[in-house]
Amino acid sequence: MSETDIDALATAVLAACRARGFMTVTAESCTGGLVSAALTAIAGSSDVVDRGFVTYTNAAKQEMLGVPAATLDSHGAVSAETAAAMAAGALARSRAQIAVSVTGIAGPGGATPGKPVGLVHFAAQRGDHVVLREERFGAMGREGVRAASVRVALGLLLDLAMDGAQTAGDAPGRP
Repeated sequence: MSETDIDALATAVLAACRARGFMTVTAESCTGGLVSAALTAIAGSSDVVDRGFVTYTNAAKQEMLGVPAATLDSHGAVSAETAAAMAAGALARSRAQIAVSVTGIAGPGGATPGKPVGLVHFAAQRGDHVVLREERFGAMGREGVRAASVRVALGLLLDLAMDGAQTAGDAPGRP
């Protein structure tokens, strides 16, 4: 995956959101703001990108996004449940209609039994519609996992932006 691929995907996300009046928010852990950076690298993105949260620690996930301690205790930071809570919290704490979250183990350390290096959980949410995705990228190196995660996250944003003809004013639960 090249930087050009990421730029093209980010440009497509911005165009799709702009056409439907959607704003985006990101909640990132292992990518450390790279999804938001990919979007804001495109000139004119301020009409689509509301904000990005980088929540690397469990405390940050709780304080900034409202991820329940019980979720982190029961499932861990790298889980579908935490990714879903991150996306929901980002939407609740922003003016955006579409959120994406990323939490995973980029490596080289951090693996635990059942949670290997390269495991990344994603959640994307628009209104009441939530999409969860798990990727096991394997041992492709820290930067490889992070870049692949950016591509998946942008793809999820694009899918939700393109899904149906609903506009920002029609999105359930969002202004």
